[in-house]
Amino acid sequence: MTDPLVEQAVRERYAEIARATHNAGCCGPRSCGCGDPISSDLYSQAELGELPTAAVDLSLGCGNPTALIDLKPGQTVLDLGSGGGIDVLLSARRVGPGGKAYGLDMTDEMLTIARENQKKAGLTNVEFLKGSIDAIPLPDCSVDVIISNCVINLAADKDAVLKEAFRVLKRGGQFAVADVVIQGHVPDQVRRSMELWVGCVAGALEVAEYESKLRQAGFDGIATEIWRTYDVDDAREFLAGSGLDADTIAREVDGRVASAFVRAQKPRACCASDCCV
Repeated sequence: MTDPLVEQAVRERYAEIARATHNAGCCGPRSCGCGDPISSDLYSQAELGELPTAAVDLSLGCGNPTALIDLKPGQTVLDLGSGGGIDVLLSARRVGPGGKAYGLDMTDEMLTIARENQKKAGLTNVEFLKGSIDAIPLPDCSVDVIISNCVINLAADKDAVLKEAFRVLKRGGQFAVADVVIQGHVPDQVRRSMELWVGCVAGALEVAEYESKLRQAGFDGIATEIWRTYDVDDAREFLAGSGLDADTIAREVDGRVASAFVRAQKPRACCASDCCV
């Protein structure tokens, strides 16, 4: 079930980041970005050179989901929680004018910036939609590839998000996301911290739970690749401002928070009622 307090906190934080970045450039209020150890060094200089500065400044992810999958001309791609639009714009170039790249975000301020970035990039095969990732405003079986960048961990109802992703994918459609995951136990006070929830840590799933939820949603071909594990010094950075004892808790979460690439597929042959005809 969606938690309105979590949703409100996430929306307010990312609206604040969008406003600050739009008015002053990076860095605005921190949250999975702007010097945060989770969000540094994710894109090549060649990729960044293709994009408007505002899209780069609002890159708040924990990976580069467009590098996870070989996007093909003519495909339809959906980015869950598209923010300033960096991954949507990169995807649009890869699928070409015969394809389509959708970005979905619930924050008006992010959508405004993303649409400005689309105009600056001169891309016509892009559409930014307002909505929640647990209620995607697209028809069943309409998308070839779903990407997302450090957003699913923010959702209060991850089961609903994954079921919606399954619904809108075509048979054989690919789920390829970057996300923060947990390896082992983290203290309960970290899990209860709203500051750390909007900061991409408190709401993160353990790897086994993430994969289990994908299977329950109907996916197969599930694989998780840990590509960056955060040490005690990184932990002190993302604990800053949380109101918790950063030094003590950083030692307890050392090596237990990581960025991962998570891949899955909607089966090509399935008989469930929510599979494509």
